[in-house]
Amino acid sequence: MRYADAGVNIAVADETKRRIAAMAKKTFTRGVLAPIGGFGSLFKLDRKRWRDPILVASADGVGTKLKIAFATGIHSTVGADILNHCVNDILTQGAEPLFFLDYIAMGKMNAAVVEQVIEGMSRAAKKAGCALIGGETAEMPDFYAPGEYDLAGFIVGAVERKKQLDPRRVRPGDVLVALPSSGLHTNGYSLARKLVFDVAKLKADTYVAEIRNKIGIELLRPHRAYWPLLKNILARGWVSSIAHITGGGITGNLPRALPRNVRAVVELGSWPVLEIFRYLARIGKIERDELLKTFNLGVGMILIIPAKHVSQVAAELKRRREKFYVIGRIERAARGKPPVIYTGKLAL
Repeated sequence: MRYADAGVNIAVADETKRRIAAMAKKTFTRGVLAPIGGFGSLFKLDRKRWRDPILVASADGVGTKLKIAFATGIHSTVGADILNHCVNDILTQGAEPLFFLDYIAMGKMNAAVVEQVIEGMSRAAKKAGCALIGGETAEMPDFYAPGEYDLAGFIVGAVERKKQLDPRRVRPGDVLVALPSSGLHTNGYSLARKLVFDVAKLKADTYVAEIRNKIGIELLRPHRAYWPLLKNILARGWVSSIAHITGGGITGNLPRALPRNVRAVVELGSWPVLEIFRYLARIGKIERDELLKTFNLGVGMILIIPAKHVSQVAAELKRRREKFYVIGRIERAARGKPPVIYTGKLAL
């Protein structure tokens, strides 16, 4: 018997990897020292540029959003999702993305699908100034259902030690500024899929008037990357801490950007809740607190900014024509109270 008789086609895999390498090469920056194809990837920090760098690393997966890609046959957006999610995670430390590696595994190699994924990933990498320098494409017969795959990513960035963001710098009186999300990003899909496909009985190509879009396309809106928008703001030291609003929503993620001696007061109604969240809340009859700890509700990142720098940050965001919302403030922690409290009413 041959390896191909067991379901693994080396020739197809090799051709796919060759095409991946061609797309990835377009993302290479000056620090990349070797082409894709070796057992390891090489990257060199420019010591003339970096004085006292700290490396920041993160890994994540796309999760059950992949099910939407399988249903629609659109795979480039999830490639962008995984890279952008990882870029945002290290951004919370103030880090610039340097290089990224991916992992794609499927039961039977589908070159067209893999190329879509990598095309979206490489496009996102170029926008973020991040080099796609390697990864792994695994063919695993009998492990995945036909037409399905898994996707994960690994990123390394760097930040000058003196510019590293640190929650311990957050003080009472600091201001919470929210940057809008594009949709669910890559979180809450297990609940969203249940509501859309099991409760509402929709198909991926069903047009939903409330959101003015086909539901599958709406759920595939890519996860935004905020590094290109914020790099100049961070370079000027105007931000103390950042929360990336992922799984757990504001309730679960904002405390990760705070020290123990303060709490965040978030004013509901101070930002527009996207229509997709209004729709999901309606069909699922979801209570406010459940919404706030499951979905981002239109907030992709929260910047914690000293009051003296708010006008400067606002001016820079306006110059870049970026929407932003002042959604609350930092107070001294109250004994026995949660680290995030909400005032006002969620506009649904």
